Amino acid sequence: MSTPSGFDELIHPSTRLSVVALLAATEWADFPFIRDSLSLSDSALSKQLHTLEEAGYLEIRKEGGGRKRRTKVRLTSHGRTAFEGHVAALRAIVEGAGPAAAPAPATESAAAGTRQQQQRAEAGR
Repeated sequence: MSTPSGFDELIHPSTRLSVVALLAATEWADFPFIRDSLSLSDSALSKQLHTLEEAGYLEIRKEGGGRKRRTKVRLTSHGRTAFEGHVAALRAIVEGAGPAAAPAPATESAAAGTRQQQQRAEAGR
């Protein structure tokens, strides 16, 4: 199966995907909010934000000074488009897998029942 159009290798790693998904739901977000929401360290989040900013997916704004300095982050229109394309590509992958990808719960319970019947028959011999 080929990779669907819109799949974004830069967004795909789980930490960056989580950052972008969180930012897609808001206009601007404060650094501590993102960090705490995703349970990341300051350095781990900074690294991911820097990577996404270099790609043009984020805008980072620093406000204030000294101890009251705040870092705010938002998705750019380019980042939002990339995220939406990536989500669509993931949906296409999942839908392409079809129902045969995972056994249905009824099938699993039926198989368990068959195994129990076989075990009883063997015990009766």
